[in-house]
Amino acid sequence: MNAEIIAVGSELLLGQIVNTNARFLSKQLADIGINVYYHTVVGDNPHRLKSVLEIAEKRSNLIIFTGGLGPTKDDLTKETIASHLGLKLVFDEFALTSIERYFEKVNRIMTENNRKQALVLEQSEVLQNDHGMAPGMLLTKNDHMYMLLPGPPKEMEPMYLDYAQPAIMSKLNTEEKIVSRVLRFFGIGEAMLEAEIEDIIDKQTNPTIAPLASDGEVTLRLTAKHISLETAHSLIDETEKEILDRVQEFFYGYDDTSLMKVLVEKLKESNLTISCAESLTGGLFQQELTSIPGTSEVLKGGIVCYTNEVKKQILKVKRETIEEKGVVSSECAAELAQNVSEILQSDIGISFTGVAGPSELEGQPVGTVFIGIFVKGHTVRAEKLLLGGTREANRIRSVKYGCYLLLKALSEIQAIK
Repeated sequence: MNAEIIAVGSELLLGQIVNTNARFLSKQLADIGINVYYHTVVGDNPHRLKSVLEIAEKRSNLIIFTGGLGPTKDDLTKETIASHLGLKLVFDEFALTSIERYFEKVNRIMTENNRKQALVLEQSEVLQNDHGMAPGMLLTKNDHMYMLLPGPPKEMEPMYLDYAQPAIMSKLNTEEKIVSRVLRFFGIGEAMLEAEIEDIIDKQTNPTIAPLASDGEVTLRLTAKHISLETAHSLIDETEKEILDRVQEFFYGYDDTSLMKVLVEKLKESNLTISCAESLTGGLFQQELTSIPGTSEVLKGGIVCYTNEVKKQILKVKRETIEEKGVVSSECAAELAQNVSEILQSDIGISFTGVAGPSELEGQPVGTVFIGIFVKGHTVRAEKLLLGGTREANRIRSVKYGCYLLLKALSEIQAIK
């Protein structure tokens, strides 16, 4: 089955909001083996919507619409589709009752146009909206499946997961089970990763291998199909082993995890605490760290040392280090990491110093970064990075590299033990 996603809303074309719905739906559909070949965005105009619908019908089996199901006059998605397919719109009593009860609950007058949200395509399977008012719909007609979903992600995402995807699965004429697994890599580029496993990708049939790069990371999605769920998992296991035999050193986790999540889990398992000294990252490492639940078990604290005075007076970096080596140096990074660990009495200290941009510093080009890592009982180290992105990209990648280098250091220590 080939799918197409049509996002309806002039606000998308004006750049007022980002079309995150298409990304979410594409990922979910890929997980159940449905190919998404086209994304379309169209404004709140019935003539243009009808035009893109006619094009979609020529190339896609499943056409998913998001948006345009609300109460206002410019919400015309279901009206346009009903007219195109020669169908009537009828009231769904459950949806209408839910809308009426909502207004009673909040003690507000329900205007007549709110009843419009309870209209659905006749003959369609109604998808309940547990987080809003307008229900979704799934209709099979003329060898096509038409799915209508609300625009707000907080309504669309749970509706899709709870009702829409099960409805799609029930209509797929297959007994095959579909299993998907995402392998996550850091420290290796997409091109290099592909070169390392090119022959594996070339011979792929089942499982299939889909690479994706973003924010300095690379993922591989492995998807297997088989009547036996156990066999599908086994096929993925075999392919994963073949891949990791070549690029294990860059692999850090599965599916929706992140470098920071894996780091927090590893620190908890090892019963270790950490503290941070941040110059160019300006607290970004701690911000990302504290976004993970349970961080209070491992984070002692941190110091943003943006000026030389703070580096010297608070973090006790030697005057001669700054004067002779500079703050953008491995020596400064090493002292920051060890000193913050000792000052805040943590097992691990990590530091970030360098040139985020837009101008060079101490004769060092933009993107020069030093990350210091100190683990109590072990030698302090400092890693040099040469990044080539924007100021913000350099800061984000520095944080990710910090996580990656810490994970490597912890693995090496564990191996010694």
